[in-house]
Formats: sequence, C-alpha cells, structure tokens
Amino acid sequence: MDVHLPSERGGPVPCVVWIHGGAWREGDRRFPPGNWGQDDHWFRLLVASGMAVATIDYRLSGESRYPAQLADAQAAIRFLRHHAGPLGIDPDRIGVSGESAGGHLAALVALTGGSPVAPTDRSVVGPSSEVAAAAPMYPVTDLLAFGPDGPDGTGEEPWAGPYPEDLLLGLRAADVVDVARAASPVSHVHRAAPPMLLLHGMEDTLVPRGHSERLAAALARVGAPVRLELVSGGEHCFAGVDPSPALQSAVAFLVEHLGA
Repeated sequence: MDVHLPSERGGPVPCVVWIHGGAWREGDRRFPPGNWGQDDHWFRLLVASGMAVATIDYRLSGESRYPAQLADAQAAIRFLRHHAGPLGIDPDRIGVSGESAGGHLAALVALTGGSPVAPTDRSVVGPSSEVAAAAPMYPVTDLLAFGPDGPDGTGEEPWAGPYPEDLLLGLRAADVVDVARAASPVSHVHRAAPPMLLLHGMEDTLVPRGHSERLAAALARVGAPVRLELVSGGEHCFAGVDPSPALQSAVAFLVEHLGA
C-alpha cells in the first residue's frame, strides 16, 4: 500500500482506496492505465481535491484464487481505519474506486460492507471494511456473463481459454456457478449500499457496458443510490477518447459523498 496525502491539511481528510486492474492476473498499485497521462496523474487529481489516496496491491490469480483478492481489499480498508489517526485520515470517510478487475473488487468491497469473506490466510479482524462511496470504472459485475449462455455471450465459446475469470476462481466459471455468482457484484445488491458511480465506455469490447448497466439497474430497483455514466466512444480504459471528463466526474462524485 502507498498512501498519498494532501500537502495541506486542516484535520483528518477523506481517503479513497484505489484498486488496479489487469484481469486479476497482472497490474501494479503504482500504475493506472497508460492512456490516463503520467503514472501519478490520476492520484494527483484525487489529492488535489483534498482527499488522500491509498493505492493497494492484492494477490493475483496466479498466486491465490478468489476470495483472496477481496479479502486483501477488505483488509486494506480495515488497516486504514485502524491507523487512521497517525495517517491523518478520517475513518468515517473512506471510499473506494478501481478499474476493470479493480472495478470488480471495488464494487464488491462496497456491496459486501462490513461482512468479511470466508477466511483466508490473510484475513484480519478489527474495524469494519465498510466504505462511504464507490466509483467503479468499467467493472466486471457478473462472472457468468461472458459464457456462451450469458448476456454477453454469443452462444459459442469464442476460444478455448482459460479465461481470466476461470483463473480467478481456479475452475471454469460455468462449472462452479455458485462460486462465480458469489464472486459477482450483481449478487450482492442491497438497499443500504453506499452511493455508487459506475463509469463505462460505450464501445468497451473487453468488458461490455452491460456489466455496469445491469448493476446500476439492480441497485436502482432496490432503491440504492446509484448513477451510471456512459462515455461516448470510449473503449476499455476509456481508450479512443479523452479520459479526463470521466476521471473528473469520478473525483467530483467522491468529493461530494466523502465531504472533501
């Protein structure tokens, strides 16, 4: 974990936990997508708004299967809350954001709240892992959506795999439906979910926009606060368009709901 703090602070500041993408099998807490500008551009945007940013790593699918990744993200939030005083952050104003696979974990963190996942070798006890707001970007929200019979499927397996979601689970998602469903944010929707902004490129071919659309619709049906913003012309990582408006929208949303 790296914690970036505003240079001028009049008191404890809100904190955004950032979870990197990479299909759960690669990626690094230090590097947002390359088309977003310099490596720290996204983090500087958040810090300039008066919020701290905690960028975290988590066990990748080549190291451990799910739910280790969610356990690590929840543990990071509990760590921040436990050490909030020395870090100068407000334990009651912690939010989460992430992109792609990190967006999947950010949505899961927001929707599972203080309920820890099944114990793993890195699970910890202590403060809650609840967050006050979430801004997942082009997240995977349903691990079963990619199969031939899923909403994003074509009726045929396009290639032999293994698919990233299969590597995450350790088995083909279609063969462990209950596990895949439990690892999907759409399965954890509830009315008391924290405010969520879902950002997704309209032309995303890697994680189709239906992932965000279906999660937003499910949250709206139960009365949870949610906003969906589709980026016109945007591919995965908002490639093909200027990502700045989407990133600024995420910053504004987090500022609004974390009180920066």
